[in-house]
Amino acid sequence: MQTQWIDIGLNLTDSSFRNDIEAVLKRAVDQGVGKMVVTGTAIDGSEQAVKLCQQYSDLLYCTAGVHPHDAKSFTTATADTLRDLYKEPCVVAVGETGLDFNRNFSTPEQQIKAFEVQLELAAESGLPLFLHERDAFKTQFEMLKSYRDQISNAVAHCFTGEKEALYGYLDLDLHIGITGWICDERRGTHLHPLLKDIPAERLMLETDAPYLLPRDIKPKPKSRRNEPYHLPHIARKVATLLDKPEEQLSAETVANTQRFFNL
Repeated sequence: MQTQWIDIGLNLTDSSFRNDIEAVLKRAVDQGVGKMVVTGTAIDGSEQAVKLCQQYSDLLYCTAGVHPHDAKSFTTATADTLRDLYKEPCVVAVGETGLDFNRNFSTPEQQIKAFEVQLELAAESGLPLFLHERDAFKTQFEMLKSYRDQISNAVAHCFTGEKEALYGYLDLDLHIGITGWICDERRGTHLHPLLKDIPAERLMLETDAPYLLPRDIKPKPKSRRNEPYHLPHIARKVATLLDKPEEQLSAETVANTQRFFNL
């Protein structure tokens, strides 16, 4: 099937995919998800992501970075390992990196330090940034702003924020990644009117699998595991909210993704 969609963020190194990756990828491809970007959230996970990409080089790319939850483990050696990973052709972005002041598995100070080094690595490597942010918009915005001229590009992955955050990120010329959060009638409806404020050339789509299974999928999968083959379901919701044909959304988001990650 021709590529209709690209999933810019899925956690394929998660243990829930350990025993059936081949089947997961086949289901995705059968639904028109022709390329996928595996998220690296720690050194070991980023190295695993590279190995997966080498195994499925026709389908997969990946990011390499340290998530704010793991910032406490970030050292000089971490930065050196990331530099080596950025030389791999399948690594297309720095991240997942950013700030998360919601749960603070690492202290804000540790997160800021690790994020700053990864901002420097993005500037040094020329790779775009794959960004996480939760309850930390003001600090993250200011840090991004100070580095923005040195960074090729950046995406606010899994955007779930409010209007202020969206406008702030768009002011910095960031791309916006939308997930199945948009399908959540409890906590995602605030995003519905904001979608139309995202320029067509800045929008990208993702599942964040195995997390964020769209709540309006029927029947619900028994495992509750999200998979990349659900991306077209998310896309249909986005197309409906934008009052836009699916074919147009497909063409726009695929072009955006290919350009952003230099695929």
